[in-house]
Amino acid sequence: MAMQPNTTLRFGFLLLFIQTLAGAAGASDFNSPYYEIGFARDTPGVNYFALDGLGKGQLNASSARPPIAAANQTLRLRATGPGRFAYFSADATNPPAWEIQCDERRLRLKTRWVGQASGTPFEMVFDQKANHATLLGLMEPGDRQVALPCVLHLPDAGSARITSSARLGKLDYDARRYVKPACVKVSFPPATRERRTIEYTLEFCAIHPRVKAGRSAAQLDGFRRGFLNIFQVNPRLQMLANNASSDAVTFTLFKYSEVALAAPPLAEGLTCLDLVRMTLDRYLAGVKGYGQVGYGGATGGADIIPWPTPFTTSDTHPSVLIAACNYVKGSKDLAWARRNYPALMTWAREMLETDHDGNGLIEYPASGNYGDRPVVNRRPSNWWDTINFGHEDAYANALAYRACVLFSGLAGRLGHKEDSARLKSSAEKLRAAYVPAFMNPGTGVLAGWRSRDGSLHDYYFTFVNGIAIAYGLVNRPEANSIMDRLLAKMSDVGFTNFQLGLPGNLVPVRKGDYALHDTPPHIHGVPQLEDGSDGFQFYENGGATGCFAYFTIKALYDLGRVEDARRIFYPMLESYAAGNFQGFCADGLSKDWRDWSGGCHGYEGLLVDNYLALLGVFDDLKARPGRARH
Repeated sequence: MAMQPNTTLRFGFLLLFIQTLAGAAGASDFNSPYYEIGFARDTPGVNYFALDGLGKGQLNASSARPPIAAANQTLRLRATGPGRFAYFSADATNPPAWEIQCDERRLRLKTRWVGQASGTPFEMVFDQKANHATLLGLMEPGDRQVALPCVLHLPDAGSARITSSARLGKLDYDARRYVKPACVKVSFPPATRERRTIEYTLEFCAIHPRVKAGRSAAQLDGFRRGFLNIFQVNPRLQMLANNASSDAVTFTLFKYSEVALAAPPLAEGLTCLDLVRMTLDRYLAGVKGYGQVGYGGATGGADIIPWPTPFTTSDTHPSVLIAACNYVKGSKDLAWARRNYPALMTWAREMLETDHDGNGLIEYPASGNYGDRPVVNRRPSNWWDTINFGHEDAYANALAYRACVLFSGLAGRLGHKEDSARLKSSAEKLRAAYVPAFMNPGTGVLAGWRSRDGSLHDYYFTFVNGIAIAYGLVNRPEANSIMDRLLAKMSDVGFTNFQLGLPGNLVPVRKGDYALHDTPPHIHGVPQLEDGSDGFQFYENGGATGCFAYFTIKALYDLGRVEDARRIFYPMLESYAAGNFQGFCADGLSKDWRDWSGGCHGYEGLLVDNYLALLGVFDDLKARPGRARH
């Protein structure tokens, strides 16, 4: 016989009561298609948390770690109704210090002042081995707090848009990777004597540009859940970084800005471009990032890898200039541009002044000569910092060309006509010199760099040829010829596992052109054999990754080679949907770098560069008759 409504209600409360008493770490107290959550019993916080921002019920294992109760903390959890919980002090006459209401796609937290017992924050702690969570919002220099509203983002799962009743409220935020276990912590401050009640709302969602589906809606699930994956704020640096507990890298800022241009608002009054501006403001104030001379000094206790090299990389100045131009383009913030124009122009001059021989190409002080191998205290000229890029670097020069074109336009818009003309002339001179300098007649593709001794260093770099074509440095007939040869080489060497992304190079980097590190070949690709074959497919020595794959994909789409592009990009979309570009394998190495069979060879756990390729969705949609972004 069916239970009567009042019997059902009593049974529900009994079940909640039993769950509360059992209350082991990892227990789930509430679930919906959007999230599953369990609460700590002895301190305000979360024991268990899984998220699907699309509301499809695809809830993976919890990424939460139990918060640690303070020694003098006396709050305890009780169930108060279906989807309702509260933390009470030992004094039963007091109202609860924290009340929780769980709805299908929202979590509401209400804190009130009930004396000293209410001075405990509500904490969400995330295990970085499970998910590289981050808090996206504005931060002040030196302050590990994020202004509300903000967004808690769990890569490949979705987001929580966080708002509060507190005027000018902030959340405490921290992340560590060298403190075991590596974790990200978000704390919701409690009510105070001065502000006796505060309400916080977490709205679970997927924040992404609205696009019409291609062949199937499910194909874009990775795009929708993970569009924000590239944005990771390091709370100890108050800047965009490789991930929340990793290095701020100056020469990657242009990538964030490209995605930010396409991103919808994060919350009322907060955009991804604001995060780009926040980071630019730090660099403009003199803060250094990885790749710049001086990085590794005062960093607020951040877990960073210092840059001990006496040179700033060749891709640093182009990156920040592109980012600045993209910020102004997207935000229309001409006041910021005018205020910072002198500093931006200084960066542009410093970039162009590295063309010491006057041939139009920027240069790096390290020779790039074969055998002049990179070491810990003398790194190569660009992002690919275990390969001996030096002197005239094809990748950095492609970025420099892009920077000159964009900044020339901005300078003209601001009325600096002479600067604009100089930048335009520099771009034209660089373009004229580019293909003659880097084309290898023996392979028919662009080499990675020309060393000081005049030699070309060509390892069939996919990203160099891709970015040169995507940025307009190569005329169309020559660009198609390059892609013919690059794809033919890819077929010849047998790389077909595009779910892993693309290798940066298709043939082994020889020993004299690879980093000098005391690690086995399978760790960082460092070869012991002269031909580099024992290090091949590992890390930057031909390892497969989503990093930089976008430029090859975009070049193919731009050339109208849609099927060639999709043959690479569609399998990558499947990997994005499965979350296969972040996390760790059983051997402790991470998924951001793979050998061609899928074995893990990375160390970051999440490397933001892997997610630039999500922009390929727009290139693909443009290639579909009658389908466009709306």
